[in-house]
Amino acid sequence: MTCISRIPSLAPPTLAQANKAAINFLAATNLWVDVGPYADMDSGDLIELFWDGSFVASRVLTAQDVGHSVSLRVPESFILSGAAWVHYRVMQVGRNPALSVAARVLVKLDCPGGPLAPHSADENQLLAPVSLPATIRRRGVNPQQIQRGVPLTIEPYINMAEGDEITLRWGDVRLDLPPVKACEVGLPLRIWVPPAIITEAGEDQRLEVTYCILDRVGNNSRWAPARTLKIGFAKPAASCNQ
Repeated sequence: MTCISRIPSLAPPTLAQANKAAINFLAATNLWVDVGPYADMDSGDLIELFWDGSFVASRVLTAQDVGHSVSLRVPESFILSGAAWVHYRVMQVGRNPALSVAARVLVKLDCPGGPLAPHSADENQLLAPVSLPATIRRRGVNPQQIQRGVPLTIEPYINMAEGDEITLRWGDVRLDLPPVKACEVGLPLRIWVPPAIITEAGEDQRLEVTYCILDRVGNNSRWAPARTLKIGFAKPAASCNQ
């Protein structure tokens, strides 16, 4: 029977790519775990990495590795949404194997707006364009409406979650909205674009309005299909009777 020793100096592994202590979709595609230097580290040591109890990678140390952090890659097929425990084992000649302290990591692979097609453009067809009042969609935004601001709605989207951060793009101007609350999940989000944003973006015959979503671990939805609006600042000239 193999004796496993637990040496306090074997610190837990670290994941530099973790975003807010969690792994997102992008990080999972090329995830590396770092094992820091440990006491009596030596050439020929074998480090074995375990992800949620499953062996995923190993490395035999060389003289150049001694005294430095060592990185091991976790195959993407092992990484699933949820919580996972990560630890490593050090095998040294003439010594019992030593286990590290385990590190708990959270994984969230579900992107807001649904799965992203690989190598697709910077647009997510699974997101609905912003909804606007019918009159504004037909006639555009006139000077009176600019002074009041413009109401619009962002429809519920796939994988909508508390803490999602939405950025609205009105022409070339961006407006960061408050994070989604738990009570708002699954419901349309009512937004009011203030006059200052409309004025800053300026007059435009084909101004694009769109949005993107960043969830709590950094998953990005990409941009929703844009809605095009006519923005007019000048009041129409009064007609003269001939």
